[in-house]
Amino acid sequence: MLTHALIGDEGRTIELGWENGTRARFHAMWLRDNALDDKTRSAGNGQRLITILDVPADTRIGAALIKPGALELSFLPEGKTVSFPAEWLGTHAYDRVELRKGGWTSDAVERWTRATMQNSVPRAGYAAASHDRQTLREWLSAVRRFGFAVMDGVPAESGALCKVSDLFGYIRETNYGRWFEVRAEVNPSNLAYTNLGLQAHTDNPYRDPVPTLQILSCIENTVEGGESSVVDGFAVAEALQTENPEGFRLLSSYPARFEYAGSSGVRLQAKRPMIELGPDGELICIRFNNRSLAPTVDVPFAEMGKYYAVYRRFAELIEEPRFEVTFKLEAGQAFIVDNTRVMHARKAFSGTGKRWLQGCYADKDGLLSTLAAIEHGFREAAE
Repeated sequence: MLTHALIGDEGRTIELGWENGTRARFHAMWLRDNALDDKTRSAGNGQRLITILDVPADTRIGAALIKPGALELSFLPEGKTVSFPAEWLGTHAYDRVELRKGGWTSDAVERWTRATMQNSVPRAGYAAASHDRQTLREWLSAVRRFGFAVMDGVPAESGALCKVSDLFGYIRETNYGRWFEVRAEVNPSNLAYTNLGLQAHTDNPYRDPVPTLQILSCIENTVEGGESSVVDGFAVAEALQTENPEGFRLLSSYPARFEYAGSSGVRLQAKRPMIELGPDGELICIRFNNRSLAPTVDVPFAEMGKYYAVYRRFAELIEEPRFEVTFKLEAGQAFIVDNTRVMHARKAFSGTGKRWLQGCYADKDGLLSTLAAIEHGFREAAE
């Protein structure tokens, strides 16, 4: 409940207070641009119906009236009156002081290590996730929170991994096809198609944008070894930042270059940092792949030595067992990783037996959209 509304700066700002002691200031221009009435936003999809040029440059608040659970504002020179829910204003308040260091992530993201995750890998059954919205909600929520999850009971047949993607979104097709095979080959075009171990890595950093989700589904696995492992790149980046802030700055400030030219007619290239931060310092993406790293040419000579030293240290941290969670996929099991955060690896395996996995890419926005829609439906049902 709002307790006061004080107009200031000749109507250009307003200070609001709530019963719990919270205070927040808003600009008149911000409030007018974000008005919730049906002339400003579509009632059907919530999209804005006006442009910033439709809002007078000298917009100010002429009057403010506190009502039960809401605030009514009159804007000049338009003479337009709009009502804002008090809860909405509290949720969208931007007048706050927060001490955040570079690399912070939202509350929706929980960083993890082997100690916290090895015995509690998030998982769900395919049949249950297909028919029960609560099960699907919990599985998708785990992907959002931890960056990976396992799914049991997937049909052990070619193309079945698409059924997992269909639970929340769409396949992202690439030059590798709608999906691709991961099994030992003679003269492979990609090291993933051998029985060699693979260092923890993110996939396709040579694309811009990178595929944000990867699904790997097991059809057959009778080899010795070949365990899958995952590493939380955000947790590793946090450890690097704590240990070496200057090194963290180097890996997040200068771009690396990645490229792939293993197939006829394909030459993929991208220029992005190994640790990518948003403008406000938010940690948004890890790109780490020794196989596709091209020569680094964007770091000044004076800093190249230090850059390579911290690149090596980042790789050492990624290899430390404390960050690694391992599991062996059996036929009918799949796992999904957030390819902007979680690195995946594979142990070497024997030349006898068969190991047949299929992989595909999807986009995280579809997963987050489906999860948000499910959560919205649960909230509506509870009201």
